[in-house]
Amino acid sequence: MTAWRVVAPGPVAGHPLERGRERIPEPGPGDLLVKVLACGVCRTDLHVTEGDLPVHRPRVTPGHEVVGEVAALGDSVTGSFAVGDRVGIAWLRHTCGQCAACLRGAENLCRQSQYTGWDADGGYAEFATVPAGYALHLPEGYTDTELAPLLCAGIIGYRALERAAVPVGGALGIYGFGGSAHLTAQVASTRGARVHVMTRGAEARALAERLGAASVQGVRDTPPEPLDSAILFAPVGDLVPVAMEALADGGTLAVAGIHLTDIPALEYQRHLFRERQIRSVTANTRSDSVEFLRIAAEHRLSIDTHPYPLDHADRALKDLAGGKFSGAAVLEP
Repeated sequence: MTAWRVVAPGPVAGHPLERGRERIPEPGPGDLLVKVLACGVCRTDLHVTEGDLPVHRPRVTPGHEVVGEVAALGDSVTGSFAVGDRVGIAWLRHTCGQCAACLRGAENLCRQSQYTGWDADGGYAEFATVPAGYALHLPEGYTDTELAPLLCAGIIGYRALERAAVPVGGALGIYGFGGSAHLTAQVASTRGARVHVMTRGAEARALAERLGAASVQGVRDTPPEPLDSAILFAPVGDLVPVAMEALADGGTLAVAGIHLTDIPALEYQRHLFRERQIRSVTANTRSDSVEFLRIAAEHRLSIDTHPYPLDHADRALKDLAGGKFSGAAVLEP
C-alpha cells in the first residue's frame, strides 16, 4: 500500500514527510483492519509533522480523521462491526480503563492514553488499523469526504463547546475559523447561541458569513457585544488576553488546541477579575464522539471540504500551514 511517514520532523517547507510503499498491516487481537476511503488533514497532523509535539512513534504515519471500510477482523473482536461496514477512526485509540480519570468518566485525561497518527500509524495511507472498542459508527446522509472532518475537527470542537459553557441563548466568540470552528459554530447555533467570529482570512470570514454568524470581524477586533463564552481555535497564545478582555462578567474561554504558543502576561483586573476563567481542552472521550455524531445525524451540518489526492498529502499540509483554504482538507486515496 501507499503510506506517508514523518521521517524528519520539522517545517513542512523542508519535506519532513516521505511517501513510500508499505506492507498492509495485520490487525492485532481486538483490532479492525480498515481500508481508508478518506482522511481529514488536521492541524494536529501539522504539529506532529513539524515537531511541535514530541515524537511518540518514530516514522509515524499521520492522520486521525479516517473514514473507511472494515476489511478484516482481528482475533477476539467483539461488538457490532463486520467486514464491509463503514467505520470511523478518530484521535483517541487507547486508555487504560483503570486509573482514577478513566473510572470517573474522564478517559481523555488518562496518562496511558494513546492516539492515532501519533502513537500508532494513522490514515495517510491506504489501510489502517484501530482497536474495535475505539472505532466509531458513522451517521448516514454524508459522503466519506464530508464525514472525515467530523472525526476530530467536529469532535474536539464539540468538547470545546462543552468546556466553554455557553448559556442558553448566549453570545459565543470564536477565534480562528477553520475546520473545527466552522462545525462548532453550527452546533452552537442549533442551541440558540449568537456566534461572533474573529478571524484573519478573507475566505474564512466569507465562510462564517455564509454559515450565518451574528458578526464577523478581524481576529483582534472587539465583538459587538460582551461574550458569555469564547473558544480559541487559532494556536496563538497572544490571542488569549484579547479573548479574555472580550468576555462578559463570569465568562469562560476554552482553548481548543493541543498546541499553543506562549501566552503573554495577563493583568488580573483587566483579564481575570469578575470571575472570568480559562479552561483548556484535552482530547475527548468516546462518549463525546458518540454524542457529537448523534448531533451530526440529527442536524445536517454544512461541511466545507477541500479534497486532495493521497499522493499530495504533503501539499495539503503545506496549504494548511499557509492558510490557503477555509474549512477542512481531506485526502482521498
